[in-house]
Amino acid sequence: MLKNKLNTRLFVTFSLATLLILNCFSATWDVPADQKEKKSYIKFDKQTSSQGEVLYNANCASCHGNPGKNNILKSLNPIPPDLSGKSSQALSDGDLQYILNTGRGLMPNFKNVISAEDQWKVISYLRGFNPNYVQELSKFDPNKSKLVKLTAKFDSKANILTVMALADEKSGKIPIIKAEIAVFVKRYFGNMQIEKTVLTDNFGKAQVVFPKDLPGNKTGDLEVLVKLFDENYGEVQTTNKLAIGVPTDKPALNEKRAIWNVLAKAPIWTLSLYLLGVFAFILLLLYLLNNLRKLYNSKTI
Repeated sequence: MLKNKLNTRLFVTFSLATLLILNCFSATWDVPADQKEKKSYIKFDKQTSSQGEVLYNANCASCHGNPGKNNILKSLNPIPPDLSGKSSQALSDGDLQYILNTGRGLMPNFKNVISAEDQWKVISYLRGFNPNYVQELSKFDPNKSKLVKLTAKFDSKANILTVMALADEKSGKIPIIKAEIAVFVKRYFGNMQIEKTVLTDNFGKAQVVFPKDLPGNKTGDLEVLVKLFDENYGEVQTTNKLAIGVPTDKPALNEKRAIWNVLAKAPIWTLSLYLLGVFAFILLLLYLLNNLRKLYNSKTI
């Protein structure tokens, strides 16, 4: 009886584990219809492919490997696909950009890491592995982004940053509705996003709540980067210097000796090891030259 119960438990455990694994491997991307139909507004050519290869190697190759080389990172679960394969190439351009933007599980989203234009360049590189691919260009006019004006105002009492997005069309200034707004603050090693990406309302307005304890410079100034993405106007960004942080009188990271600093301010031990290595190399070179001289003088060569 006990043996039967143990066998039942083992069977149930094994079945659940198997279903979980199969679910991980069989999961497909649920791409919205409007995103699936998106097309690039830049023409794919040798230049965009070359630029896309650089971006791919910097952001994607560590997991997906080199397309067609079968050197993907197989220790991940699920295993990343070879993006030159049939299943990946069967996806639409919109599918690929949606996946880049959204991410899932172990795959990060690159929405705020790689610009929309650079994302299309990555896709341009990947399409070079599909001899049957024929590009369909979008009718979007990238010059429309020049019509957009972003303004940011901060309410110190509510600690809210209000962003207004307006387009200077021939008919007048019109609000950009349901555009994606992302707000970042410049930090030492990159940009930190404040809250999540939000959408503009019917007046072209979006609001983001700022943390009250965000350290700024001596006067509390922060460099605030506002990014907008809209289907009709493309990608636009603006930078504002706002006194909305906590005044912090701390020396900059590049004022003291540190590994990440310039040569003049590198740590003493790093410089010492470097000079010791150079000195040892010179001694080795002199030793080898001296031995060659001795061999030459003894006429053994």
